[in-house]
Amino acid sequence: MDREARKRISQVPALLALAGLTAAAWAGWMGWDQQRDVHADGSTTGPYEAWQVIGLGLTLLALVYWAASRAYASAAVVGTTAGLAVAAYLDWSDDSSGLFVIGVGLVAIGSLAVTGLLSFLITSWKPNTGHNRTA
Repeated sequence: MDREARKRISQVPALLALAGLTAAAWAGWMGWDQQRDVHADGSTTGPYEAWQVIGLGLTLLALVYWAASRAYASAAVVGTTAGLAVAAYLDWSDDSSGLFVIGVGLVAIGSLAVTGLLSFLITSWKPNTGHNRTA
């Protein structure tokens, strides 16, 4: 087996772990809140509050940073995207209109774009350790 194939295979456990942790983060931050808020004028919002979405985003940022900074950038992108798509599908699939599929697709596209950009930035950032200083 060549080196590139071994590298791809080594990403699989990280990818599966990230997908599972992402789905668990969704359940922890968003999965328990299923009620829409009805306002005095009859309009509805929700079911999620802003703090839930921010909490999920920060949790996922930490997971993506951890994976990308340890040379698992592909796993960070694919695992996070898959975990979010599966979690959104399971959470929203009781919508009888079928429009939830569009939402799941948008979650997947947005996650793919953001995690791809973050992973690229994290892997290309090289901290200055001070070893190359000139006196």
